[in-house]
Amino acid sequence: MFETLTQAPGDKILALMGEFAADTRTDKIDLGVGVYKDEAGTTPIMSSVKKAEARILAAGKTKTYLGIGGNKGFGSAILDLSLADAVDRSRVRVAQAPGGTGSLWVLMQLVNRARPGATIWVSDPTWPNHKPIAENAGLKVATYPYFDTTTRGVKFAEMLAALDKLTKDDVVLLHGCCHNPTGANLTNAQWDQVAASLAKTGALPFIDLAYLGFGDGLLEDAYGTRKIVAAVPEALVAFSGSKNFGLYRERIGAAILIARDAAQADIAQSQLLNVIRSSYSQPPDHGAEIIRVILEDKDLRAEWETELNAMRNRMIRLREKLADAIRAKSNSKNFDFIAAHRGMFSLLGLPNSFVEHVKAANGIYMIGDSRINVAGIPEDRVGDLADAFIAAIG
Repeated sequence: MFETLTQAPGDKILALMGEFAADTRTDKIDLGVGVYKDEAGTTPIMSSVKKAEARILAAGKTKTYLGIGGNKGFGSAILDLSLADAVDRSRVRVAQAPGGTGSLWVLMQLVNRARPGATIWVSDPTWPNHKPIAENAGLKVATYPYFDTTTRGVKFAEMLAALDKLTKDDVVLLHGCCHNPTGANLTNAQWDQVAASLAKTGALPFIDLAYLGFGDGLLEDAYGTRKIVAAVPEALVAFSGSKNFGLYRERIGAAILIARDAAQADIAQSQLLNVIRSSYSQPPDHGAEIIRVILEDKDLRAEWETELNAMRNRMIRLREKLADAIRAKSNSKNFDFIAAHRGMFSLLGLPNSFVEHVKAANGIYMIGDSRINVAGIPEDRVGDLADAFIAAIG
């Protein structure tokens, strides 16, 4: 049977991880893999997470199944965290899923059941896994303008013009905050205009909320999501707890749907749960229970928010230091956009030849499209990084 298969394309990020591991240079720098790193270059377990895990271990009495929808306390806590009171909860349903990726997958399956072969519009560029997930769900993928490689900002006029032409049969995938891969984000005023456009056209907003709290703060980062769901009758939100809780291995996410009314929400949820039952059946609990314990406990939540603030502020500081160093060494403001971007990533907008040069000459690893993970910048090596970038550009 297997002789009919051909080699599947490899994952470029995993391949880059392998290259980095095999590089014997002691001064190499990993700006590729999308995980948060601290000053020591490690991805730490948050103190609040460790305390929650200790409580779970001490109180645990069973390992029985959760049920198809997952941990109900987790779901309720995530709705509070992401949506607050932006929409009537009678219209909202949530199901736990394995990571933000799992949330995207089950919601795209739901879309295809509602509108078989519908077109989902994604930003140009977008996270590379968006397209294959959508296509595997049976959806057609199209792009709307987003990133300006000259200014390294958002092509908002072009973006809005494209969205204004959509119809009620279209789906629009939006990055709730901290756009991946570019780091260029919408302002609140721009979110207001996007919400108005979606309300006018009837296109279904599908928000990927993978980095809540990594941009400007929990409240600030939720603005776009809350604005959208408050403005439209139907919406989808895929939440990830991987980054803001540091739970990469636990694969914890939430698939959220907002319907026109409670009756339609119940029907849509029945289909969503059917998708889950026929795939992974039921979700794992550990990551969800960690988040539930943290968000429901006043002291643990305060500790988690303090840790999250420290992570975010460190990334902002690294952005500013790198932009300042390049400006000081080159007498050019061409990289000031790095300080203006938010989240873990910035897209440098440079050719693959630049990426290959700094990898070969300096042991600096980044994704082939020149996306860098700013959390991977060693703070004591910012000057070296600036020198390498300037030399590579010539």
